[in-house]
Amino acid sequence: MSEQALRTIDNKKNRVIFCDFDGTITENDNIIAIIRHFNPPGWEAIVNDIVGQRKSIRQGVGELFRLLPASRKREVVDYAISNARIRSGFADLLEYCKTNNIEFYVTSGGIDFFVYPLLSPFGIQAEHIYCNGSDFSGEQIEITWPHACESHCKNDCGMCKTTIIRRFQPESYSRILIGDSVTDFEGAKIADVVFARSHLILKCRELGLDFHEFETFHDVLDVIKQQEEDVN
Repeated sequence: MSEQALRTIDNKKNRVIFCDFDGTITENDNIIAIIRHFNPPGWEAIVNDIVGQRKSIRQGVGELFRLLPASRKREVVDYAISNARIRSGFADLLEYCKTNNIEFYVTSGGIDFFVYPLLSPFGIQAEHIYCNGSDFSGEQIEITWPHACESHCKNDCGMCKTTIIRRFQPESYSRILIGDSVTDFEGAKIADVVFARSHLILKCRELGLDFHEFETFHDVLDVIKQQEEDVN
């Protein structure tokens, strides 16, 4: 955990979780894994520009997938699904949320062709899953952006997590973000409580944001349960 005084979940409000997918629900970043596996020329420079915030997420991810021919759709989809591993404790967290009236949303910068198949065993409502789309009808793979930034956000996020989070007013909701990387940076600034790993830890420290460090979803559950006990 961070060394700062951590914000706690306000159990008197409705609790809502916004959970990243790549590198959070899954153990690896599926976009990077796909691109690295097919290894098209020039991909590493694009990734470095995304992580370094020299390119927006929408621009960079769009460029990455345009490096791959749409004719390889079956290979790309099969690799994405077979390569991913769900992080330990995810099903337990979902069950706890269900039995304790905690709303759970997947807010993912990932792509529909692997997000939906990998989440299908867990029974999450489709309207609680936000991610980017894909179009294989042309020569190259094109990513589509059904949840782009609204007027409050100028970061060209692609799938704008702050847009989703802002739909839940802080007066009524305790807003909990779980994430790991660049797609979570903006959301971490406005969430009430942040669970972070990997690049998100570094960014939270850089921005002076307090956070709970996690490796598995059991770590997340432990904090949520402990804070409930503290209230009671």
